[in-house]
Amino acid sequence: MTQDASVPDPADPSASDGSPFRAARSGRDEAPQFVLPLVVRIERAAPPARTDALETAARAVLVMLADDRSLGDGEWARAVRDWQDARIRKVVRRARGAEWRRAQALPGITVTGKAAEVRVFPPVPLDGWPRELVKLQVSGTELDDPESPAPADPGAPVLWLNPGVEMSAGKAMAQAGHGAQLAWWELSDQERADWRDAGFPLAVRIADPADWGQLTASGLPVVRDAGYTEIAPGSCTVVADHPALRRPRA
Repeated sequence: MTQDASVPDPADPSASDGSPFRAARSGRDEAPQFVLPLVVRIERAAPPARTDALETAARAVLVMLADDRSLGDGEWARAVRDWQDARIRKVVRRARGAEWRRAQALPGITVTGKAAEVRVFPPVPLDGWPRELVKLQVSGTELDDPESPAPADPGAPVLWLNPGVEMSAGKAMAQAGHGAQLAWWELSDQERADWRDAGFPLAVRIADPADWGQLTASGLPVVRDAGYTEIAPGSCTVVADHPALRRPRA
């Protein structure tokens, strides 16, 4: 994807002056700041499994990026462009019952996993959240996996989480979304279309500690967090391992 020459390439997360995630000051900080809101449904009686929620959040980000309303002259396109021209921020909040029903009434897209439900909304100004969402809780989103996730399909994209960084479920959902977005940026138009048409299959897994160093040095997209919450600035949190990105690029 060709980027405007005045905007650092967001597909290069290692660039200290242009990363959409890192804390170093750049031109991105001078632009108006936006955030992509995601709301995960967590009912007391039946919360989703952690991995299911992470994978569903990552797919929700991709669904938003690929939606016709986010492209060209679509109704969300300006907000998506403004968001991507600044720091790429995502905030995950949780809802249940009437809170979830109110969230469902706002313009957005609900993505369903095995049991998880995540609604993603077009980007909003950092201080301009809809009132239906602003009161939702952002901290303390804790989820567990009742069983260890099955091994990832070797032919499908995998978002590898840093095994040495502890994150709340909400934070990890946002980081998985970052990883999916970096992979999306690096794919060709045809590769994006193929991924979209397949329903955005992907897995989120914790990397083996013995493999983490090799993954971060592999040339695959790496999320380096800006350090706004929970973890230190510049922490490598996710490696986006899409099979298409392992092939030699033209």
